[in-house]
Amino acid sequence: MSPMSAVDYWQVLGLEPGADAARLKRAFREQARRWHPDLNGNDPVAEERFKRVNEAYAVLSDPRRRQAWETGEEPGGDGAGADPFARGFPDFESYLDELYGPSEPAPPSEPAPPAQGSVTAAPPSPPPVPAAVSEETLVELTPEQAVAGERLELALYDGTVVEVWTPPLAGDGWRLRLPGLAPGGGDHFLHLRVRTAEGLRVDGLRVLFTLELTPAEAALGCQKLVPTLEGPVRLRVPPGSSSGRLLRLRGRGLPLGEQVGDQIIELRIVVPASLSEAEEALYRRLGELAASG
Repeated sequence: MSPMSAVDYWQVLGLEPGADAARLKRAFREQARRWHPDLNGNDPVAEERFKRVNEAYAVLSDPRRRQAWETGEEPGGDGAGADPFARGFPDFESYLDELYGPSEPAPPSEPAPPAQGSVTAAPPSPPPVPAAVSEETLVELTPEQAVAGERLELALYDGTVVEVWTPPLAGDGWRLRLPGLAPGGGDHFLHLRVRTAEGLRVDGLRVLFTLELTPAEAALGCQKLVPTLEGPVRLRVPPGSSSGRLLRLRGRGLPLGEQVGDQIIELRIVVPASLSEAEEALYRRLGELAASG
């Protein structure tokens, strides 16, 4: 990625750097179809992602703009600063025709010799079958909605609205498959997000939280305030804790009837990105002690 750019255009299109023109065009078509606003009527971020996909293709498919981006210069080119969608978004197929040009007509066939007797017209060719495309919609639920199950109205690419219920005890990160509801008979997925503003994630009746610690806090043990659904509580972290260790707060999950879930705390040790001279000296000494022991 260019050191002067905050956007990795290869990542926007889901490609490894240096992909050839054929893969670039194929990835662009897939991403443009996925994020076209006409096909994502209930996704508030689709418009911005669609614009970003177009921007990525415009830079990577133009050798001069791509070189400027890779070297950290401002990409040039006609209309680089204009918004091509200021007046709305075209129909998706018309949009591809405008970008790549319409499909080339088939070459004319050799003239047939005059027929003898009666002539029967050939039956018309069947319409083309559209390729199946998978789609995904992000659905945000409150913890209470996730536990009880929630009724959703999903607007499909053709304008049809369908009623969908999420299953009870659903969790953050679940992907629900709706077969045959995407263009060409593809599958539509609902990606569930069940999180609170404090960073709590819900999975069934359990509440999950990741607690970041410094190496010193993990080695020596400490007390930390952690959020729960009922407010912050003080948690004792035992000495000698490693990343991935799980601590349990009993009864701090979600209730359902007579059941109450627990809250699970996952510890994650975070090393500072930069060290002072004193800190670096201490880490070097720790390394020497570990090697000699």
